[in-house]
Amino acid sequence: MTALTASTLTCPNCGTQTTGEMPLDACIYFFDCPGCEAQLKPLSGDCCVYCSYGDVKCPPIQEQRACCA
Repeated sequence: MTALTASTLTCPNCGTQTTGEMPLDACIYFFDCPGCEAQLKPLSGDCCVYCSYGDVKCPPIQEQRACCA
């Protein structure tokens, strides 16, 4: 299975959606919302902001392999 690399993050504070490319071999721990400037961090139990706020989980999780956490 080939992992999807595009994911749309939705800010839980203001609802702004931002589509970005996820790295295949790294986790993104912080993301600054362009709408309200809140700094998003992974929720407890998630390895990255894409797993917490994205419509697609990060590539390591998609491929059911160890992640960066």
